[in-house]
Formats: sequence, C-alpha cells, structure tokens
Amino acid sequence: MKPGLSRRTIVQSLGLAAAGVPFVRPASLLASPFDEAAIAPFRTPNKYGKLVLGPAEDASAFDLKSVDDPFVFYHDGQFQMIYIGFDGTGYQTGLARSSDLVNWQRVACVARRDPNSKYTKYNIALSCLLRESGLTSPGNLKKVNGRYLGAWHAYPSAGYEEGAAVIGLAWSDDLLHWDLTDPILFPADGAPWEHGGLYRPNLIEENGVYYLYYNAKTDTLPKSEGGGWHEQTGVATSRDLKHWTRYKGNPVLRNGSHESWDARFASNPFVVRHGNLWGMYYFGYDWQGKARELLALGHDQYHFTQVHEILIDVGPPGTVDETFAHKPSTIFHNGKLYHFYCAVSGKCPNELRGVSVACSHPW
Repeated sequence: MKPGLSRRTIVQSLGLAAAGVPFVRPASLLASPFDEAAIAPFRTPNKYGKLVLGPAEDASAFDLKSVDDPFVFYHDGQFQMIYIGFDGTGYQTGLARSSDLVNWQRVACVARRDPNSKYTKYNIALSCLLRESGLTSPGNLKKVNGRYLGAWHAYPSAGYEEGAAVIGLAWSDDLLHWDLTDPILFPADGAPWEHGGLYRPNLIEENGVYYLYYNAKTDTLPKSEGGGWHEQTGVATSRDLKHWTRYKGNPVLRNGSHESWDARFASNPFVVRHGNLWGMYYFGYDWQGKARELLALGHDQYHFTQVHEILIDVGPPGTVDETFAHKPSTIFHNGKLYHFYCAVSGKCPNELRGVSVACSHPW
C-alpha cells in the first residue's frame, strides 16, 4: 500500500471524486428476497442523534483523536462497551460502562500497544468478545475454560489502519487485563480478496464450533479499476481455538453491483441469530463515498443474502453522522433493540469520530 493511503484517505478521495455525479439506483435493487416479518426485528430506525461517547478531552488520552468501532455487551450488572481509541499514532482499546445505554463512563485502556511486539507495536484493536449471539438475548459474555475470550486485530505500521493487519485471540480473567495469543489468521495465507489485510473480527460460538467472521481487503487496485481496494467478509471456524479453517466458499458476504450500497466495502460483520435466521449487520461503502449500516440474512452461518434497504443512513448536514454511519453492534434491553455505530461528521483530517446509537422504538 502506498504511503499515506489508508482507509480514511481512500474513502475521502472517492467521496470527492463522486461529488456531483448522478447516482441512480435501479428499482430492481430495492426488492428484498426476505419478507417484512423476517426483516422487521432487525430494524432500529430511531436515531438518538448525539454521540454517546466521543474523543477524550485529556491531551494524554489514548482516545484523544477519535473513538471508533463499538462492541456492546452486558456484564456484572452493567452495560459495557469495548471500543477503539486513536491518539495520532495508532489504535488502542478502551472499556466503558453504562447503566442506561446512553450515558457512558470511561473505565480504562485495556489493551495497549507493545513497542516490543512485531504485531502490536503501533496498534491493538480488541474488537470483540465472545457473548450470547441471540438478537434478543441480554448480550451476556460467555466463558471458555473459566476465562473471557476476545479477538483482536492489529496493523503493523503507525497511523490509522496502515498496513496489512493480522487477527489473533485474547484471554482475560477480569476484562481489564488481556493476554494476547499469536496471530491465528494472516492475510498472506488467504485468497486474493484478503491479501491486503484483515479487518474487524466477530467471534461467536454455536454447538461447540467457533465462527470467526472478519472482513478483509484486496491489494490496492490500479487506477484503471478505480483505485483504492475492495473489502468483503469471510469466516473461519475452529473447535479447539487453535486450528482454524477458512470456509471454502469465502467471502460469505460479497460486494454488490456497481450501483449498490456495498459496491466497494461489505465490512465489519456483527452476526446474530433470530429464530431460524442468521443476521449479519455490516456497513456498506459505495461509489458515492457513503458508508451506511446494512443487513444480510441467511438460514445458516455460511450463506448470507443482502437485504436491499438501509438500516441506518448518513444524516443531513450538521448531524453527528453526516459523513458516515457505520460499524455495527447491537444489544437488546427491555423489549427494545439498540444499534450502536461509529458516527462521523466533518471531513478528514478534521472529522469528528465517535459512537452513537439508534433504537427500535422512539426515544
């Protein structure tokens, strides 16, 4: 990847290049293969409209520049969130807690970069924890051999998502201190669609099988193909958490057509089960420079079909998500579904990046 060419810069440049270009989405794309009864439980149309967690004010904080990529769960009588903070050098991981899903208090930076590590010298994103996967479950954590389990990814270079990232596991007794394993997935070991690097893992367990969903990117494309890269989503499985097998049918979530909302990226999977359906929340990025929250449904853990509607769209000018609304995590409480996401306003390098939330019911 060329120096200075990151996810942020390519997204920004594509958005500028598309400005003023008519974008007509064929009516045929709006028809969904799933009926209203199947889709409705996954919807959260009511935005809170504010950041519930934004960049820290402390000049020495690990999350001074931005807050990103929430993962919400319920533990020890409180709602909790791991999230990614950026300080200008790279990613590190924080923990926050809430009693009402709106007011959040920072607890600690729970995964810090290690200057002596080949993989986490500049970045460490503890992106998910193993929790209940039911859409309407309380989102409690699940233990494995008496410990909490998570998955991390890390970029090898300083900066915002710079270099080809790898994925590993993490273990903890208290959620504050984590022991990282060696990487379990490398981009070079995968197919060409993931050779550019591996992004945000999502770990679930079902009947003794661990499913590690992740999105990945291609190598940088030539200008004749639009430049930048494509991102799609795949899955690897394991029974012992040591030996992992990529699914032969990867990617399980592919880019849509040129006119689709996920023409460039189909990224950041968050997988839940509801009845006989599996739902994959994800964000799509299109040729117009918009990143939005989308949904794919399937009858098993390997086959997903995009639902042709936007779950959470970017907001109008002046709102907290006027630029992007992306990177999903949901939790169910008191009969309501809450959908947390990274909300971005402004333009890079002066954007404001934090966490917001939408709900299935009015606020």
